[in-house]
Parts: sequence; C-alpha cells; structure tokens
Amino acid sequence: MTSHRPTDLKPSKTVLIPNPVDEEEDESYVDYYYDEAGSVPGTLTIEEDATAPTLFLIDYNNDNATRVKLDTPEECTPYLESESVSWVDVQGLGSENILRRLGHDFSLHPLVLEDDVNVPQRPKVEEYDDQLLLIARMVMLKKSGQGFISEQVSFILGQHYLLTVQEEPAYDSFGPVRERIRGNKGCIRRDGADYLMYALMDAIVDGFFPVLETYGELIEDLEDEVVANPTRQTLEKIHKLKRELLMLRRSIWPQRDAINSLIRDGSDLISDDVRIYLRDCYDHAVQVLDMVETYRELASSLMDVYLSSVSNKMNEVMKLLTVISTIFIPLTFVAGVYGMNFNPDQSPFNMPELNWYWGYPLCWAVMIAIALSLIFYFHRMGWFENFSDIKE
Repeated sequence: MTSHRPTDLKPSKTVLIPNPVDEEEDESYVDYYYDEAGSVPGTLTIEEDATAPTLFLIDYNNDNATRVKLDTPEECTPYLESESVSWVDVQGLGSENILRRLGHDFSLHPLVLEDDVNVPQRPKVEEYDDQLLLIARMVMLKKSGQGFISEQVSFILGQHYLLTVQEEPAYDSFGPVRERIRGNKGCIRRDGADYLMYALMDAIVDGFFPVLETYGELIEDLEDEVVANPTRQTLEKIHKLKRELLMLRRSIWPQRDAINSLIRDGSDLISDDVRIYLRDCYDHAVQVLDMVETYRELASSLMDVYLSSVSNKMNEVMKLLTVISTIFIPLTFVAGVYGMNFNPDQSPFNMPELNWYWGYPLCWAVMIAIALSLIFYFHRMGWFENFSDIKE
C-alpha cells in the first residue's frame, strides 16, 4: 500500500491552545442528551449552529511524523492500513454527510457514531469487537475569567489508530501533546495508539486544575466580601459558584469512573504498560474530584456565613434604632405631659410649672440631661462599638 506521507510534522499547522477561550453562553451546563421516544437507534441529531467539521491527521512512528489537513474523510484510509500510529482529529459536528462517511471509513458501529455526534453524553467506556469508545468532557476557562466552557471529546481507539471527535474547533487541551509528537519528546512516538489516548486523556484531566485554581481564588474573594460587605450581588455570586461547581462535579465524577474502568476491566487494545500510566491519570482525576468536593463544601459554608453576616448587620441596625428610640422615649413623655391642656387657674395642682418664670428652660434642661445620661449609660454598656460597621 502506497503511503502518502510527508517527511516532517509541520508545526505551523498545529492548532495550539488559545487559553483562555472566547466568551460564550453557558450551554455546556445543560443536562445530558437523551433520545426522543421512538427514535431509531443510530439517529444523528446535529444542531443548526454546529460548526462544519475540520479533519486533521497526525501520522507518526519512532523515525518521523507528519500532520496534514484532510479535505475528505476518505484520505485517511491509506494511513489506517499502515503500521504507524494515525491520529485523526475531527473538530466540529456540523455535517452529517462527512460524519457518516467518516464512520464508514472507520467501520464505526451506528451507536458509536450516535454517541459521538449527539452531545452531550455522560462520560463512559464501551468496548466493541476491534474498537474501544471513550467519552470524556474537557473544560477550559472563558476569556473573561468568569466561568468555564465544557465540551465533549470522543475517543475511538483501534489497533494502530485513534479517532477523536470534538464539538468545537476553536480550542482544546491537546496542544502540548501535539508538540510532544512534533518534537519527539518522551516516549509518545515509541508507543502505540493506546498511549496516545492516555496522553490526550491526561491532558483533559489536567485541564481541570487551572479552572479549579480560578475558583479557589474566587472563593477567597467571596469570603472577604461575605464578611465585610454582604449584598444581594454576593448572594447571586455564591449561587452561581455552587451551580458551576456542581457542573464540574458532573463532568469529573463519571470521567473518573471511566478511567477506572479502563484500568480494571482491561482491553486487548490497551497494553499493561499503558494501564500503569492510566493509574496516574486516575489519581489526577481523584485529586480533581477532591478539590471540587472541597470547594462545594466551602461554597455551602459561604451561604451560612452570608446569612450570619446579614443577620449580624440587621442586629446592629436594630440596636442603633433601639438606642435612638430609648433616648427619645422619656423626652416624648416629658413633651407629652406638658402638652396636656390643664388650666392652672382652676387648681394649684394643674401644672403649676406653666406659670414659672424659668419653666421652659428648665424643661429643656431636664430633657437634655435625660438624653445625655442615657447616651453615657449606653456608651458604658458598649452599645456604640460596632455602629461604624453599619455605616460601612
């Protein structure tokens, strides 16, 4: 079989990671895809705004490597029949015709193609006669730094090839792996397609850590905000944080189980040496899950701290109002007494102070003395200590 193989892997065509990615809507936070009742198995559902697929092929062995852009799915057939490792990367799901032709070239089971195209699917592992299907989720930060974008990545592992299918062509976490293949770094070009799948999966799992670091910093900022100045916007931030952490958990939990399935169940397509590397990938997934669970607990505690802070702030306000009311209660009593219309001419007991020469100044002096006495008493009791926090 004649091989259409250039001699070098051209780095200028390699798609690196534009990190972080562009701002998009939170479409990745929706539930998993489900088939309509009565639909035929293998039905492909493609969104109207899906990007047309772009096909890239990286073919390599220990001596040389090349990367080419494929115009048609049929161009990858000669590479699949060679002994070298062939990585076909499909970026975009916007053409049913191209995807079905690709499924024909790779002899994909209709259900495999359905899982690849109908997104999002729950991360899982399924083994067929001579192929292994792995569904994973890849997350990356948005360019604004607020939130993350999640997309599905499908792996179809064969004897000498690996087919990856991505939702979006604009970004991925595979740039370092492409660079390792191009520069022949490590043992990636000496091992088979199963090691390539491990390397890509490890890159996906490691991509969770920068996202979690950002959420760790966000939690620290929210802790300071909740204690110092909790507002309605703070409550909304906490709610959004809890929701996004839940989505991260839904991504990494089944992904950890899928990696564990590759290690535990075994497959003829995965060697024992690669299975050892998968253990390390599993450890990273467990670390990610532990961090997500820890941040979720911190986010829940933030809600409790927020409620306590709001309650304390309300208590301070009520204490201030109580102090003001307590000061004016006796003054109101004095003013109410002398507001009564008793005629002193009818009886010497009918408010004789109304006829005193210094009666009015004496009344003011008594009220001021009462107010100052109460203020001094409240100050000694420490009731004015935290009123500055209310103003802030």
